[in-house]
Amino acid sequence: MARRVVILGAGGRDFHVFNTVFRDDPGQWVVAFTATQIPGIDGRRYPAELAGPHYPDGIPIVAEADLEQVVADYQVDEVVLAYSDIAHEDVMHLASRALAAGADFRLVGPKATMLRTPVPVVAVCATRTGAGKSQTSRKVAALLAGVGLKVALVRHPMPYGDLVAQRVQRFATLEELDAANPTLEEREEYEQPIRQGIVVWAGVDYGEILAGAAAEADVVLWDGGNNDFPFVDPDVLICVTDSLRPGHEVAYHPGEATLRMADVIVVNKVDPTRADDLEGHLEGLHRVHDVPIVLAASRVALGPGPDVRGRRVLVVEDGPSTTHGGLPFGAGAVAATEAGAAELVDPRGAAVGSLAATLAAHPHLGPVLPAMGYSDEQLRDLAATIDAVDCDVVVTGTPVDLAHVVRVRHPIRHARYELSELGQPDLADVLVPHVERWLRGRRAPTWLQRRGQGHD
Repeated sequence: MARRVVILGAGGRDFHVFNTVFRDDPGQWVVAFTATQIPGIDGRRYPAELAGPHYPDGIPIVAEADLEQVVADYQVDEVVLAYSDIAHEDVMHLASRALAAGADFRLVGPKATMLRTPVPVVAVCATRTGAGKSQTSRKVAALLAGVGLKVALVRHPMPYGDLVAQRVQRFATLEELDAANPTLEEREEYEQPIRQGIVVWAGVDYGEILAGAAAEADVVLWDGGNNDFPFVDPDVLICVTDSLRPGHEVAYHPGEATLRMADVIVVNKVDPTRADDLEGHLEGLHRVHDVPIVLAASRVALGPGPDVRGRRVLVVEDGPSTTHGGLPFGAGAVAATEAGAAELVDPRGAAVGSLAATLAAHPHLGPVLPAMGYSDEQLRDLAATIDAVDCDVVVTGTPVDLAHVVRVRHPIRHARYELSELGQPDLADVLVPHVERWLRGRRAPTWLQRRGQGHD
């Protein structure tokens, strides 16, 4: 008889683990996925069109809270954890639940799930959600494009809609992105690279996605999700850590594994005034994994718009970073404070519907509003909450052009943030020896030749 399996997930790695490890193995039968972290993704099915011939009815997706009942009903042999940014302690709580219910507990590693491509791969991952992967990816993309390499950005999955329609997604323009009716969270990851001129690939079936990306690019750039390790075998793995959360790099799964796999570590959000704290953080990183470290800061600047100084400001921040990422605030709060806002207005008294529930579920949050938009209902609640807040200006720390997504009565000003390396080595330094090979005989730009002096 086939070994009966439940995969614990959050609408991303769980599907990839199934596709790469379980889908074509008749000796293992996945009876269900469970879902957490992301609202509204349970109660669906992983469709038969994606699940393959062994699953003509697809696979149910149930709430993680129902794990014990699923194990009992299906006489499950094994529970597999396949989602990210979960505290090590909570991993073992899940393991204990599985063991107590009578099942084995398993983590599927990189070797079994990393796909290969015929072109070089740079992977940007992190130790926690909100560490600064996206801004690092944008910087790497600009460096690679600047030496004449065509880059395809492959994004960690966020398939929260029609999974069959999202099997393979390719976005080269904002119009193509609009036509796909993405969630706000997808827009947060896709908009800026597209504006940068980088084609973005994403979806559900990463074998097909990577084949398409590799066919049109010199280099694939993997932009990871949360603190997950890549779905593709990288030539260079860059791991971003957050200097404001020292110790988290060895306290969350699979962020610690990602850190230990890295070829280079980027320590982001560095403040030179915290030199003593930084020195201890760097020593700790070297003890865990002694590889080159790039120091960097997230430079935040407000875009054009209404004056903020002396005014009452509602800050709308990146949703995942401030919810399961655990950040109390983000770029929006920093930008509004630096611009002289008289007050950051707490949205809790005005929040409605799902936004009120989100704020109640995350008491660590400062006076900011997470930009939650996994569904049309959440987008309506987001707009209604913003409108209900008594403020003068809205400052957004999400990369999304919020005014394009929701209509609100308050004027909006956007905070922009980019990675700025501090000293040497920088990202160009660590990429030079690889880029010289990837140019395949093409003449390197003068700046690259100068950077490459001294490299083998």
